[in-house]
Amino acid sequence: MSEIALQTRGLGVRYGSFDALSEVDLAVKRNSVHSVIGPNGAGKTTLFHALTGTVSANSGRIELEGRDITRASDDDRVRLGIARSFQVTSLFPELSLRENLRLAAQGRTPWQALIPWRRAEASTEILETADAVIERLSLQNVATRPAGELSHGQQRRLEVGMAIAARPRVILLDEPTSGMGIDDIDGMKTLIRDLGGDHTVLFIEHNMGIVMNISDTVTVMRLGRKLVEGPPAQVREDPEVKRAYLGNMITGDIA
Repeated sequence: MSEIALQTRGLGVRYGSFDALSEVDLAVKRNSVHSVIGPNGAGKTTLFHALTGTVSANSGRIELEGRDITRASDDDRVRLGIARSFQVTSLFPELSLRENLRLAAQGRTPWQALIPWRRAEASTEILETADAVIERLSLQNVATRPAGELSHGQQRRLEVGMAIAARPRVILLDEPTSGMGIDDIDGMKTLIRDLGGDHTVLFIEHNMGIVMNISDTVTVMRLGRKLVEGPPAQVREDPEVKRAYLGNMITGDIA
């Protein structure tokens, strides 16, 4: 089995005459935590859209564990093992935390939901998956509460949990700590770092403390192109990175 879980070769996305991505080569190793950073307009979100099939690539190739998925639909990519959480929470607010996770687990085989004579609760495997994710998220004490009543930090963890519940090969997280308070960030850091043990994680993040502490590999983007890629220590010391984006944020002490 290939060491590389998700790969792009010369990936390009164009909107009219504007090249949002150009010649992007990305190789995300299996069971690793790989972050993508860069200023607004660097192409990070467009890269995620291209990987998940939300937008179509104009050039290049996308491979999932060696399989060409460049022309696969977004639904097909989910079935093949790509899950994504978004910068803005996307939950069912009136359903309980556990029900949100059950639906996410069931979504991996959505045909089950179309069997009219079978109750959704009858699937023991799906419920066991939901309960295992609840434990992993350390949210047992709010499992029956409506998602809309959870704190923002709990909602962010739930959204990551919904990605996990689909049992993906690769999890894409778009700014998972966005809007979080300090008390919640450490828990999210631990969760993402732990995910790298049995999933492949690719995430966008502006918090450099998180990026430098939990990433195995960091990709820096600028103007739709890959600028630098490597281990956090190497990226931290790269003069081009310091000059282009991060200044004191990356050269100073990072917790």
